[in-house]
Amino acid sequence: MHLLKLLWNPKSLPSTGIFVLLFMCCIVGVRAADPKIPVVLSTDVGNEIDDQWTISYLLLQPRLEVLGVMSAHAPSISAPAGRTSYRILVDVVENRLGMMSHPPLVEGASLPLENARTPRPSPAVNFVIEKSKPFNKNNRLTVLMIGAGTDVASAILTDPAIVDRIRVIQMGFNNEKGGNEFNIANDVRAVQAILDSGVPLVIGPGEVCRASLSLTLDQAKEMIAARGAIGAWLWEEFQAWYYRNVKPLRVNDFSKPWIIWDNITLAYVLGMTKQHMLPRPRMKDDMTFEAVQGTDKTVTWITDVDEKLMWADYTNLLDEHQRTHRVSHEGLRPRLTFLMP
Repeated sequence: MHLLKLLWNPKSLPSTGIFVLLFMCCIVGVRAADPKIPVVLSTDVGNEIDDQWTISYLLLQPRLEVLGVMSAHAPSISAPAGRTSYRILVDVVENRLGMMSHPPLVEGASLPLENARTPRPSPAVNFVIEKSKPFNKNNRLTVLMIGAGTDVASAILTDPAIVDRIRVIQMGFNNEKGGNEFNIANDVRAVQAILDSGVPLVIGPGEVCRASLSLTLDQAKEMIAARGAIGAWLWEEFQAWYYRNVKPLRVNDFSKPWIIWDNITLAYVLGMTKQHMLPRPRMKDDMTFEAVQGTDKTVTWITDVDEKLMWADYTNLLDEHQRTHRVSHEGLRPRLTFLMP
């Protein structure tokens, strides 16, 4: 109390102003020193276009400590899919984003699990296990999973104690009833293993992505086309995907949107979502859920995304990065990352 009186009474001490300044600097310093959130990402980049947006958002986000990015398989990626996705990942990070200094990029498995009890070895499995070792129940490593769950499930099956060191944020399922969805279908056994493990799990379902993360052709153009080399590249890929897959038969109707599905995981980690918890189910082979009687375990389901806040944050980061870093695609072979062999 005596110190506060000194600080607020300019006649009580000649150097009060200095004390006030130091006091305010300490407050600002504490806020500035908020710890970054440690994360790793598992991505099936090369499958379509949304992973590229999420990777760029992840690596430009100063609130995150990115410990590594792992490739994942998908049936639409050339075999061996984990290796191909890894090559695309390197191309995206080093060539498209112009980052020659970056977190480790790691190859994931090329095939799904054979069953829900046997892990499939890969460099990504070893990587996530090693990166998780400094963490614990009170300080978990965040694992973002925006593709098949093979490597994350294999890490859990290889080292069951990892469930006390990580939490998983997954883009998957249609809604809270489960159902056939691309990421889930690409390794049903992996998702069964993850659900059964009890690891803390947050799910961003497709219905919420469609409601919050859809962009029409005009919206995507307005958002990113003029935002430097990175924005121009993302716009080129969005257009190409749109005309191949969204609007192949619509001559004059450009109203149908496409969805940047995977950003839902980052929106959650950055506090831009609403969510609630439901009892943790078991998943059947047809990707529907069945209740587990007497369980006290839960799953957190994302129910809404503040997309205006998220897109504003993302585009500001694109602008800021390219103000301070020269990114050029001159001399790059013109190719679409979702069509790379």
